[in-house]
Amino acid sequence: MRKAKLLTGMKGFTVIWFGQVISQLGTAMTRFTLTIWTYTITEQATATALVFFCSFMPSILLSPIAGALVDRWNRKLILFISDLGAGLVTIGLLVLYATNNLEVKHLYLTTAIASIFESFQFPAYYASISMMLSKAQYTQASGMLSLLESISGVTAPVLAGFLFALIGIKGIMTIDILTFLVAISALLFIHIPQPEKTAVEKVSSVSLWQDSIYGFRYIYKRPSLSGLVLIFFTINITFGFYMALFAPMILARSNNNQVIFGIVSSAFGIGGIAGGVLMSCWGGPTRKIHGVLLGVAFTSLLGTTLMGLGQNLPVWATAAFFTKFFPPIAYGCNQAIWQAKVPPDLQGRVFGVQRQIGEITMPLAIIIAGPLADYVFEPAMQPGGSIVPMFGGIIGIGPGAGMGLVLFILGLLGILIGLGGYLFKIIKNAEDILPDSNTI
Repeated sequence: MRKAKLLTGMKGFTVIWFGQVISQLGTAMTRFTLTIWTYTITEQATATALVFFCSFMPSILLSPIAGALVDRWNRKLILFISDLGAGLVTIGLLVLYATNNLEVKHLYLTTAIASIFESFQFPAYYASISMMLSKAQYTQASGMLSLLESISGVTAPVLAGFLFALIGIKGIMTIDILTFLVAISALLFIHIPQPEKTAVEKVSSVSLWQDSIYGFRYIYKRPSLSGLVLIFFTINITFGFYMALFAPMILARSNNNQVIFGIVSSAFGIGGIAGGVLMSCWGGPTRKIHGVLLGVAFTSLLGTTLMGLGQNLPVWATAAFFTKFFPPIAYGCNQAIWQAKVPPDLQGRVFGVQRQIGEITMPLAIIIAGPLADYVFEPAMQPGGSIVPMFGGIIGIGPGAGMGLVLFILGLLGILIGLGGYLFKIIKNAEDILPDSNTI
């Protein structure tokens, strides 16, 4: 019998992508229901915040090591193991819940373990894309990955809410486990070429520790890459504040109106889907740096700044839409530059470091945002507050106004970060300064 030919190129990537769409939907439904469960058990926002922190921070801290292993091991096998590991974590949670032994402390541990497996996903997927696709398809693939996140973000809460009443948490976690099987099965039908070892790679590859820090040296020696990663290091401070404050701000300014909050939350997902579809079809501008810098600037202007200024549903929904519409363009174009310029056999360790530096500020900003809003800006924007005469006319006063002011200020900062990139030749001309690697 003739052996079936494994898929590669855009067909192969689409198969992986579809498997991840199904898998991420199941994961998002589980996280949604367990978030509700956690708050119901503890009645503390701190507990849910700690679950989020545990699901995010290990992945960022371990990214350089994960990236080094991606370059050392078979990339298809790494994707298989990372999906399998995340699925086993869900099985463990299901067993604990079904036997009435699940406690919040178990969520901290299991989400941290799942985050360790997820640390391999970013460098492995983008390094695999570089080997499977042509350079002209990089931004299209990045748009599809952004679309993946948005689909789960919009669909999962609706499906989870409907299914919760029918099959409960156990049923939803069972579905999640089945979706992991879909993602793993999809990998069986595709071929991911392994990169050839370059002279640079042979010199740098001595030990796992040296490989792990190699990405730092590689980026440091190339000012254009350092400038690009610094853009996201700084802009993610503003996004971290946004993530922490937009929900309490809207609830405070709408008198805890859950319908308004639900509509605004849906607008985030719709914007993300629209941006992901646009990038998947369009592929971004010819000069990718314009997509990066203008994407950051417009996200800050029409997303963060407008959200801070908003005092009613239409403005909040519009701001939420654009908050997620432009990032697929900015992140997709940025990643296309890195994929085109970094040799394929070095991409795992370089992308791991890129992610760590670019995203480390986000969880730190989340921790700072709450106390800063509660104890500084909110009191200052109440009737008679110290800065009301300066900002009350544009932000308003009362509950939520202080958080709105924080977002407004950070939005202005984000505009300066995006447009300010044009002032530096190493960033503006990054595509010309950095030589192309020998990819497909």
